[in-house]
Amino acid sequence: MTGPATTAVRNRRPLTYAVLLAAVGAGLALFAATRTWAVEVTVRPAPLPSVRTGQSGGALMPWLPPLAVVGLAGAGAVIATRGPARRLVGGLLVLIGVALTLGGGYGAVAVDRGAAGGAALAWPVLGAVGGLLVTAAAVTTVARGRDWPAMGARYERAAGRAGDGGAVAGPAGRVEGTGTTRAWDALDRGEDPTVS
Repeated sequence: MTGPATTAVRNRRPLTYAVLLAAVGAGLALFAATRTWAVEVTVRPAPLPSVRTGQSGGALMPWLPPLAVVGLAGAGAVIATRGPARRLVGGLLVLIGVALTLGGGYGAVAVDRGAAGGAALAWPVLGAVGGLLVTAAAVTTVARGRDWPAMGARYERAAGRAGDGGAVAGPAGRVEGTGTTRAWDALDRGEDPTVS
């Protein structure tokens, strides 16, 4: 037996998964971009020791951390939008996810890790994985986002809602009676139910 409540729960799960996937992916990419991807060693004349300078993914590619933050914001925007706006947000998240994936991939392949060695390879790979997660969530949002519920949809006023008792307006549009439902309906219309 399926009813509106069952359908709403069924539609809410993919939304939750997509938002979590986008947030986790963007968070991984942001974290990875703040880690050391390469170490530059500057040799100085004796007896001075060599200077080791660590470079994070954000230092090598300054656009990575801000893009990951926008990806985090986009995960929240998926919840807050609906219809064509949600699909637009999903499309933007696809671009962000692809850019994060390419940035991490470039860091894994083309960046000279220097003294950091192979251990630093994990960070750009993690950034690329984060970008792939954002991309997967974004593609799901574009494909299925129109069926997902919008934030606060359960609070929207339904026309002809059963059990509201039908507010009765008196002269000058004021609500007559002291019922709780009628008072709230008056407030919805912008009237003060306490004024007689």
